[in-house]
Amino acid sequence: MIRILSILILLLISLNGYSQTETLVPQIRFKQYDHQKYNQRVAQKDFSLAENGPLNFQESSWIRKIDTVGIDKESGTIDLKVSLSCISGQVSQSSIGLVFQIDDWHDSNYVLMPGALYNGNKYDYRRIRYSPKLMDPRDIAQEVPIIITDVPRLNKYEGVSEVQLRSGATTSPSISYFDSIQNKGYILLSEQGNALGDFGLGIVESRNREHAEFSISSPLVREKHQYFANDNLAPSNDRGADFKAGDILTFHFKSYSFEAQNVQDLFDKFAMVRKELNTDKAYNNVIPLSYAFETIEKKFKRDNWVPIDDHGYFSVGLRENFLQDFQTGWTGGMISTYPLLFSDKRDTRERVIKNFDWFFPNSTSPSGLFYGFCEGGKDWFGGDKRKYHTKDWLLTRKSADAIFFVLEQFKLMKTKGIPVDPEWEKGIRTACDAFVDIWQTYGQIGQFVDAKTGTIQVGGSSSAGILPAGLVLAADYFKAPNYLDSAKEMGQYFYSNFTEKGISCGGPGDALQNFDSESAYALIESYYSLYEASGDPQWEVAAEEAAKQFSSWVIAYNYDFPEESTFGKLGNHSIGGVWANTQNTHGSPGICTHSGLALLKLFRSTGEPFYAELLSDITHAIPQCLSVPSRKIMDAPDGWMSERLSTTDWNEGIGEIFVGSTWAETALMLTYTEIPGIYVCAAKSEVISFDNLTVEILKDTPKYIKVKVKNPTQMEAKVKIWEEDLKERQLFLETNYLLKAKPVTVPQQGHITLTFKK
Repeated sequence: MIRILSILILLLISLNGYSQTETLVPQIRFKQYDHQKYNQRVAQKDFSLAENGPLNFQESSWIRKIDTVGIDKESGTIDLKVSLSCISGQVSQSSIGLVFQIDDWHDSNYVLMPGALYNGNKYDYRRIRYSPKLMDPRDIAQEVPIIITDVPRLNKYEGVSEVQLRSGATTSPSISYFDSIQNKGYILLSEQGNALGDFGLGIVESRNREHAEFSISSPLVREKHQYFANDNLAPSNDRGADFKAGDILTFHFKSYSFEAQNVQDLFDKFAMVRKELNTDKAYNNVIPLSYAFETIEKKFKRDNWVPIDDHGYFSVGLRENFLQDFQTGWTGGMISTYPLLFSDKRDTRERVIKNFDWFFPNSTSPSGLFYGFCEGGKDWFGGDKRKYHTKDWLLTRKSADAIFFVLEQFKLMKTKGIPVDPEWEKGIRTACDAFVDIWQTYGQIGQFVDAKTGTIQVGGSSSAGILPAGLVLAADYFKAPNYLDSAKEMGQYFYSNFTEKGISCGGPGDALQNFDSESAYALIESYYSLYEASGDPQWEVAAEEAAKQFSSWVIAYNYDFPEESTFGKLGNHSIGGVWANTQNTHGSPGICTHSGLALLKLFRSTGEPFYAELLSDITHAIPQCLSVPSRKIMDAPDGWMSERLSTTDWNEGIGEIFVGSTWAETALMLTYTEIPGIYVCAAKSEVISFDNLTVEILKDTPKYIKVKVKNPTQMEAKVKIWEEDLKERQLFLETNYLLKAKPVTVPQQGHITLTFKK
């Protein structure tokens, strides 16, 4: 399997019981480029890691040093540091890398670079500028393969097959693969970079696809091209380093070789090790969720409310174009009204009701599903009207979102004593029936359907991944078991065609069928809802598998933002940012557009801390991106949130944002209304903060725990505490369970002490 092995490493390996085929050991590669020719490679030389004496490249001479951090026989792990020191001479426009050569490669290997490559992105692609929609009539059909945009990818066909990324273009700097022929998995982790900035991460397949190379290089130099906003052929702006005597480069990598029976084994292993090498996991606690919610609520009434006759609606943005006016789902719309309905302010709740009266029945299209857009409060249409052939295309995810979140609101309304208009119920039931008809006709839901006829325009994808969860709610609300039957069938379809294959795609309406975090998370909600409705443990297992896959979309460490960048100046942290998709390669504050409640449910039922930690990372990251009076973000007004938490240079730049109002505001409000600020199960000595607070168990006795809750922010925190005992822990959470939460207040930069009985 291994072409070049270091004698030193072989010795270390043999001492620990390794065989020669259980790990990959790198060689050292020097490269020199011509920057004027967009970093065309002009010289290259490889050395064995066990090379004796100086390593001579061009006019420079180097020595290498290897530090063994750890070799673990049981886990198949190697943890090494490799340092290269220039002892004489100099060389310009160069980079140095570690190259891991694999000589028993298979074209069928599943390659994962988290947030960037899923199954190597080995799919058909189209070069279409943003916002892409399929244009070739041959691509517009019910049964078409997955088609992605022009993003970094390995080649599905003959020809060059290579990917070059910066480490910050992944959620955890790594390259992994699963080999279904040899039933094995391999994960290579690297640090983010060194004094020269981000590492370069690369993978290249040989012409015959029987060999492959993984590489970690410094400085980052993407040869000829780099990815930039839907264009994988953008010219490279990188530059090699000018090395001289005294310069030192250090690489730290950790690798894992393990048996794997399926692609899920790769994701399970990756979920456990994704944080192991980049160890900065601190949160940036600056704004309590309660203060953030109140700020955004004011903003929605100030900037998003649009009165229409006797009714009105909350726009998803500032109405500068139809995309920012009203969208039924995905970026807000009938999602945003849900957290606003929790408000204790009467005028907010009244506007939500007016929004419902406006939405029903105007939003129902001839297909029975909801129109995707409305402009000016009266012009309803399906899709992107900038492209004539897509003006009637409904993104199935939008209507599925509406079903799910509106039914949650019906339950909340009944709890609050708000009458539910039969016209509203009719609209939801019509949409549910339309989806069931589509399912029974086509055996799938598709990504886009015609607003007039309900026929699938673009098939495949898990765009409507939340639909089974919505139908579970509908089955209960309308006492219609046929909805539950369809939900189970759809759930099995999504599992077999997506989760089981380690992919999920089509959630966003602006990225063709690129793989994405949004549909990946929606599947967790749906699988767990099916578990709650049926009691069948297969659905809990499916939810766990989907959650492990979703974790690959969540930034696992704190990126070293440039000091001069917007986030560098703010001191923002990247951990917990949720990557958008393989086209829009940026992290975001929150899940588009969910709170992460299914992760809390998984934590409660499985007892696995992983899910609580993942959720905590996400919830802690969100408030720092909100512009408030005491912490302005650029010139954004109070309550505005950009959807960017960028650690790569795909568009605006590392640590930069565009100033705007986005769906992230709704995600934050959902987080406050669906996730407790503090979760407590005293019997298990568990106290977890999901708010921008810290918690510490001061005393743990057989009868009680005493907890210190500290508020490090400049604002008072109104915190919802969800406390439960072991018996309550075994029950499913009720819808809108936090209405029964215990409220406490923690003063700004203060603390309180609480006692919880076991």
